[in-house]
Amino acid sequence: MKIRTLILTLCLAATLFQFRVAAKHNISVLYVGGSPNRGVVMGLSADSAKLAASAKERAADFTRFLRSRFKKVKAVDAADYRASMSDSYDVTIFDGRPKPHSVTTDSKGRPSVRMLPEGFDRPTLSIADASAAIRAGSGSKNDWYCLCLQNKAMRWKKDHPIFNGPYKVDIRSRMEPTPAGAIESAELYGETVPDSVEMWTVQKQNYTDDPEIRVGLVCRPWGYEDSPEAEIISGGVSSKSIDAVAIGRHANYFHWGFGASPSGLTEAGRAALANSIIYMAKLGPCRIIARKDNDEIATRSSITHAKGEIARSAWDTENKARLNFYLKVDSGQQAAKAKLAAGEPLTLTDSAFISIPPQRRPEPTPYADFIRQREPQLFHFFGDDIEEYNRYYDRNTPWFRPAAGEIHRLDIDEDVRSLGMANNDIRLLKTCIDMLERGGRDAEKASAILTRYTLCRFSTPAQWRQWFTDNRDRLFFTESGGWLWLVNTQDRDIPGNDYSVLTAPAGNAAPATESTAPTAQAPSAASAMPATDRENPVAARAELVRNPDGTRDIVITLSIHPGFHLYANVDDDDPFIPTEISLSLPEGVKAEGPMSYPSVTPSKNATTYYKGLCRFIQRISGQSDSDAVCNLTYQSCDNSVCLRPVSTSIPVSLK
Repeated sequence: MKIRTLILTLCLAATLFQFRVAAKHNISVLYVGGSPNRGVVMGLSADSAKLAASAKERAADFTRFLRSRFKKVKAVDAADYRASMSDSYDVTIFDGRPKPHSVTTDSKGRPSVRMLPEGFDRPTLSIADASAAIRAGSGSKNDWYCLCLQNKAMRWKKDHPIFNGPYKVDIRSRMEPTPAGAIESAELYGETVPDSVEMWTVQKQNYTDDPEIRVGLVCRPWGYEDSPEAEIISGGVSSKSIDAVAIGRHANYFHWGFGASPSGLTEAGRAALANSIIYMAKLGPCRIIARKDNDEIATRSSITHAKGEIARSAWDTENKARLNFYLKVDSGQQAAKAKLAAGEPLTLTDSAFISIPPQRRPEPTPYADFIRQREPQLFHFFGDDIEEYNRYYDRNTPWFRPAAGEIHRLDIDEDVRSLGMANNDIRLLKTCIDMLERGGRDAEKASAILTRYTLCRFSTPAQWRQWFTDNRDRLFFTESGGWLWLVNTQDRDIPGNDYSVLTAPAGNAAPATESTAPTAQAPSAASAMPATDRENPVAARAELVRNPDGTRDIVITLSIHPGFHLYANVDDDDPFIPTEISLSLPEGVKAEGPMSYPSVTPSKNATTYYKGLCRFIQRISGQSDSDAVCNLTYQSCDNSVCLRPVSTSIPVSLK
């Protein structure tokens, strides 16, 4: 009897072992790690040893998870990764930032970084901010909208394969209040959102509860799905718009926005992640058709945003925010002064309140001035008649396209409007080809329109006609991909759409990061600040200023591009990076008193902004032949997007 029991036990164990092995999918996975579990990407400090240990722990966690589900798994550090490695694996998971494949300069002399080689077509899945890191030079729509994704998914496509096997995704959802960020974004743009949204928990913990939890990334939703090789799979709770992309795919680039490693995911989250890897393996090699080379390219969604920004509700919100900020500062200053009078020590917050110059109670900004600030050109025609602005945008919607030299702003294409059809109406192409064939005065206009809205550069009307006839059923219009008519080449073994004909594509410089951000030099007091633009919205300098009375100040000047802001103070509920400035002074030199800070702009809560030209002044004493060093960390944002945090150091000569 004992022998029989033993045999049955061994058989059962063998069966279970075979089942366990069989449960592993015959998929090979390359994991590219090197990033820590800790939330250091949000600017938290940690020593290098702790970060290295955290990265090692995270890589081990991913490796265990992958080996429990897939037959072939290899883990490499991002510093050791080479693109050719991906050729031997079905899916490459990027959880760290690899070395750039190449660095060149664009037409303006700015660095242009390509993380992967041209034509890279291997299936990938990127974790959180790794998506934005590897998109440089690829044209992927998985851009950096906001590093503020929390732990819950919402608005997911329930019929999508990643939620339906082979691993069971046991989603236990419930209706929860709409995130505050989604409500605020809707108010800003004059949109409406529901009071509650169905949600489910993807990862166990949230960075808002524990500052060392890895933060997730959402991508911009506008134009994400305007090409056939892209799909939004799920949204998530963040501080941005309700449709921000938490999980999505653009060709061979899959974005998994949640930041936790597998042990930090719920069982449903782990299953969905495993299914996502299988989904990409089945998809196989593919390439991007519609390239998004500019993060902030305007789409027709910008029309709704423009209307919302000048609405009376937005004006009312701004006036209330200014008043609330005044009341908060006034009460904070009174409390700090009371502490001083009582001889009590001041906190950093108290000192910040004391440093703010006395303010008058703000009067409401006249509505006309509010509009003029936002629409200076149209204000000349429409004044404060909000209905005229709305009519202007509604009437001209079919003919808007990015303004020349300002790809983030829309303008009217008068050539297309003169033909009476929209630029995203396929009849426009046929009409222009007809005009070419007829010749005469209209041929030049037709040629300009066809060149403007396609990547073709044919020399004869017959060539245009043949291209249109051959591809009519495959043509689609993309706004995020450059406001172009492109050919869907997903299932055809032919060359793709050739973006190289655009000799000077706008906005292909890599976002400023710790490794690419230029280090500002300390110019003379008379020199002008470096120019700023939407790709590089902050210019910084630091210099020694000798005052007439013999005192000396180190002056740090930040020039912030119009429409952008930095953060002075950040509310506990906001995920942004406050501006931090510190000085490393050489031996023999010391700071005299606290640093003087510029005035700030209020928001709805305790968060405050720096805008325009800002100066930070530190009085010093003592002498040294060595330089001081200004250490600067900041995050620049506008009303739609937050760029990556930047850390840089600026030397200051004290001679």
